[in-house]
Amino acid sequence: MSKSLAEQLLGAGLVDEKKIKKARQEKRKQKKKIKSGQAVEDTSQQEELARKREEQRERDRQLNLERQAQADERARMAQVLQMLQQSQQPTEGDIRFNFNDPRSNVIKSLYVDATMQKHLANGKLAICAYEDSYFVVPVHVADKVAERYAASVIFIADDSQQEPDEDDPYKDYQIPDDLMW
Repeated sequence: MSKSLAEQLLGAGLVDEKKIKKARQEKRKQKKKIKSGQAVEDTSQQEELARKREEQRERDRQLNLERQAQADERARMAQVLQMLQQSQQPTEGDIRFNFNDPRSNVIKSLYVDATMQKHLANGKLAICAYEDSYFVVPVHVADKVAERYAASVIFIADDSQQEPDEDDPYKDYQIPDDLMW
C-alpha cells in the first residue's frame, strides 16, 4: 500500500509530526471557512490551469493547420509531377529551342523536332518545370498545372498578336516567332 505524501516526507526526515499536524489543522480550518462562507475558495490556480489548457489547445490547433497545409502542398506537388510525367511529349530532335527560365533568369534550351518547334511557337505546347527537369506538355495540361502550382509553368507562347503602337515605324513588318539566330 502506498504511503501519503506526509508519511513519505516524515519517513525521509524532511518534516516532523508537529508540521504535519499544523498543515492538517490549517487545511481543516480553510475548509470550514469555505463551508461557512467566510472565505472564498482560491480559484486562481484553476483559472490559470484552464487558461494554460486553452493556450495549449490553440497552439495544437495552429500546429495541426500548418501540418495540414504542408500535406496539401505535398499532395499538389505530387499531382503536378504526375500530370507532367503522364502527358510529356518526347523531346528528341536536332533543333535547339531556347526559352527563359524565370526561376533562375537564365536562358535554357531543349532540342526538339520541327513540328514540336512549330507547336511551341504557336502556343499549342508549353514548357513546364519540376525541380530541375523540364517537360513539354500540351497547353491544356499546362493550364491544369498552373492551377495547382503556377511557378511550374515556364513557357507558353502568346498566340494572340499584340497590337503595335501607332508611333512604331516597324508596325507594317511582321516578326516571325520561330526566328532562328
